[in-house]
Amino acid sequence: MTGPLVTTSGLTRDYGGTGVFGVDLAVPGGVIYGLVGPNGAGKTTLLSLLTGLRRPDSGTISISVGRHRLAYCPDVSEFDGWLTATEVVGLALSLAGGRKRGGTACGDALASAGLADAADRQVGGFSRGMTARLGLACALVADPELLILDEPAAALDPAGRAELLGTVAGMRGSRTVIFSSHILADVQRVADQVGILREGRLLYQGSTQDLIDTYLTPCWLVRIAGDAAGFAASAARQSWVTAAEPAAGGVIRIEAASLEAGERGIPALVASCGARLAAMEPASADLESAFLALTGVAG
Repeated sequence: MTGPLVTTSGLTRDYGGTGVFGVDLAVPGGVIYGLVGPNGAGKTTLLSLLTGLRRPDSGTISISVGRHRLAYCPDVSEFDGWLTATEVVGLALSLAGGRKRGGTACGDALASAGLADAADRQVGGFSRGMTARLGLACALVADPELLILDEPAAALDPAGRAELLGTVAGMRGSRTVIFSSHILADVQRVADQVGILREGRLLYQGSTQDLIDTYLTPCWLVRIAGDAAGFAASAARQSWVTAAEPAAGGVIRIEAASLEAGERGIPALVASCGARLAAMEPASADLESAFLALTGVAG
């Protein structure tokens, strides 16, 4: 990753108590940056400020690429229904001043968005998901260096969402992508960096994994051959254990004060109790859990 390609300082747009307030954004070049938050958090407002569609009340925006190298795909795209998909994308290319890219640009963009088979269809008959894909193709056709996507996968079914996210992930390193979503699993799947908005304020910004590591308590699911309840009681008395509870199937859920404490302490405790360790695996750590922990701490 390089230095910041997009930065904001104290960025504010106030709609009478809603909007964005004092946002200091820093998006490195070449990364996939996921902007997450509940409905009404200010995601669309922030993205529209970055694209110049709205003006801030105060604060600054710095984007280290020319405006002609930036493309934006809104959450709801609308197109003239009598045009074909190729004509719509061709119009977008013309408006972006990208005709010099050659005759394959429209076809390449439609293929990247999963619409190669619908290139000659009139878009008035497109489903909501296909319309969303068409919006992505229009954003991609001029080969932008910075791509900003507002809820790009919201209208897609699970298979379509997975395909689109794969397309976004494939852009890593070749262009910078900022996309908003309220589907945390989607963000965790593809984003290198994440920014969390709530009520217009940026609560966290950094790597997705660092967020998980910082806001989730290290936890393991341990299965022993022996007295599970007795082992759980012994674990609960250890200074490095923050919680130890028997679960179904003879499994003990153990939370530790730190990752190292658990990795070292659990095997040692099993040995000291004379038990036999049958299995030990980390409990799943995901962005949704970290998001809830962070917003709980913040509020």
